[in-house]
Amino acid sequence: MKTRRLGREIALSTLYQYEVTGETRERALESSRDVLVALALEAEHEASGGMRAAERFQVAEEQAVEAGEFADELTAAALGGIGELDEIISEFAEGWSLERMASIDRNILRLALAEIIYFDDIPVSVSIDEAVDLAKEYSTEESGSFVNGILGAFVRSRGMAPIDR
Repeated sequence: MKTRRLGREIALSTLYQYEVTGETRERALESSRDVLVALALEAEHEASGGMRAAERFQVAEEQAVEAGEFADELTAAALGGIGELDEIISEFAEGWSLERMASIDRNILRLALAEIIYFDDIPVSVSIDEAVDLAKEYSTEESGSFVNGILGAFVRSRGMAPIDR
């Protein structure tokens, strides 16, 4: 189980729930974390081989806590800067209004931009790659290209490393 990947999935689920259901961020985060961590632990249990069950569970539990903390920071950053993030998305999503975008794609873009802008410890290329992977997994294959195009245009406009994917 990759900790930050799980954290991004929790954050995406949180933003989606927040937007669609109107739940508070905290409640959406809690329910997203509970469901996705349980699924990740189950997958880890099925995939693991050599480690004893107690050791496996302890490692997975520690990763789950870290993933939840990362998701909390990421959703707080995305919602705290949502006005700025939405302006950036609107600027670089030529021909697309925020309202016309799929909610999943819009929230993936918000999370990726929050990472790029507010999390200096995460390389830009990692944020973009993870966003594209999330789009392909949770939206459509075309969404991966859509997300990559917007994020790539943004980072090039800011003089960050160009993205060739």
